Amino acid sequence: MFIELPELLDRAELDELRRIGATSKFVDGRATNPHSKVKQNLILADQEAYKRSAQIMFDALRRSEEFNNWAFPKTMAQPWLTKYAGGGTYGVHTDVAFMQQPGGRPLRSDLSCTIYINAPETYDGGELVVHLGTREVRVKGAAGSAVVYPSNTLHEVTPVTRGERLVGLTFIESRIASAEKRDLLYELNEVAALEGLNMSWENYTRLQRVQQCLLRNWAEN
Repeated sequence: MFIELPELLDRAELDELRRIGATSKFVDGRATNPHSKVKQNLILADQEAYKRSAQIMFDALRRSEEFNNWAFPKTMAQPWLTKYAGGGTYGVHTDVAFMQQPGGRPLRSDLSCTIYINAPETYDGGELVVHLGTREVRVKGAAGSAVVYPSNTLHEVTPVTRGERLVGLTFIESRIASAEKRDLLYELNEVAALEGLNMSWENYTRLQRVQQCLLRNWAEN
């Protein structure tokens, strides 16, 4: 259901994103959700800085083999730098099912992704909390890491009481809409990759057929 990507960004990418975060204009995050009563953050407003930072994060996700193997991405929203400071928070909410994209059809939000820019020891609070029934999953990732989780969960960001939480956010439409089917195919592919060459060639070929048939039946073009 979750995946953590421990070293998504390299040092040069982190430095550039931090530079953008420190020198660019940010505005009230409710500009993208004016009716929210729980959103208290800042979003990047400078268009050139937005394009540059989005491309860095987009390219990092696209080159991540683990991300692609797990998420089966079909479409991804342009990542957006977001700041939390001085008590900034985002109360319990769920992400909208469809997001309008510039010049294109709406994106169905199957998965949400938080990319961590600042080191966790530089700020207090700012945990991503995902509610799963009566339990909570809390994540405060290392600089350069990312976490991907289902968009339909209730989740929140706890108040940042010291320092600044700088993160990138994006949303992914998967080729496989069903989380259960996506998880099953990921597990099957992982087993095939780890154990396939230990099988006889005939059985490995049969396993590959099952993989491709399931992908053909479950995936959207």
